[in-house]
Amino acid sequence: MSAGCSHSCDADTASAAHTDPRYRRVLWIALVVNALMFGIEIFGGVASGSVSLLADAVDFAGDAANYALSLVVLSMSLTWRARAALLKGLSMGAFGVLVLGKTVWAATHGVPPEPVTMGVIALLALAANVGVAVMLFAWRAGDANMRSVWLCSRNDAIGNVAVALAAVGVFGTGAAWPDLLVALIMASLALHGAVSVVRHARAELRGEVPPSDPVAHHH
Repeated sequence: MSAGCSHSCDADTASAAHTDPRYRRVLWIALVVNALMFGIEIFGGVASGSVSLLADAVDFAGDAANYALSLVVLSMSLTWRARAALLKGLSMGAFGVLVLGKTVWAATHGVPPEPVTMGVIALLALAANVGVAVMLFAWRAGDANMRSVWLCSRNDAIGNVAVALAAVGVFGTGAAWPDLLVALIMASLALHGAVSVVRHARAELRGEVPPSDPVAHHH
């Protein structure tokens, strides 16, 4: 049932990585970090009234679930890992749509968030995500499942920088629009990442790697 034989060197590399205990350990660390940050950002988002922090909290929850799913399918065939990546890609897309809806609601009903709490928690989240992204960097060019894990961490770090900048913008203007703008950026990142992961996972399920994907030319 495995589609691994049709992926040549890329499949061999991915299989080797999935048997590497270091990769499993990194996923466990990432799972714990994301679960903790979910709780912190939910508290901070409610306390500060920041839509972008609440959006990031939902993202942390989704990532924690994604890391758990990755651990479950870690030793399975490439086909099952591609299916897991497809599920994660669809969840990233759902997150993007959710954030868009929340941003539209906040634009008509919300008030400017409290910028100091928002900024401090955004910097803490940035430190957490950069740490996870650095740990995952060595496996960024694996199969679709590994690629989705890397993309989540990279996008999260970019999103945290944006939330911190939004806090500065809210502090300087006293308006809510910097927070809402960042929420829109985060939604765009989620939707872009979702398209990339879903495309790659579907290609692996068909027994091929997308020719335009950097993974295809890794070896």
